[in-house]
Amino acid sequence: QVQLVESGGGLVQPGGSLRLSCLASRMITSVFNPNLWAWYRQAPGKERELVASITPDRVRNYADSVKGRFNISRDNAWKKVYLQMSDLKSEDTAVYYCNALSSSSSTQPKYDWGQGTQVTVSS
Repeated sequence: QVQLVESGGGLVQPGGSLRLSCLASRMITSVFNPNLWAWYRQAPGKERELVASITPDRVRNYADSVKGRFNISRDNAWKKVYLQMSDLKSEDTAVYYCNALSSSSSTQPKYDWGQGTQVTVSS
């Protein structure tokens, strides 16, 4: 059973930075590596949305709301996915989750959700 473990969230002031990490626990690298990995977020009262994704070849895509501020990366050897967030805004406040995409043409997640990590942007 794959377990996704997110960490790195916290309280940060507007304009600040955070780096989120996601470990794909109980997953062998031969399964991790071909996946297209992504970060999602869910703000209070809103639906979960796709924020960023990265292909096995490290082609990155971002939601318009975070372009130029967020950077997604992956470490196949350690089965980790990262989200470097900078110039954070109050509207970035949400619980952040990582997951693999079910296919390159879908935003649907492939695995069960982890517990997520809370990011709060406030002065």
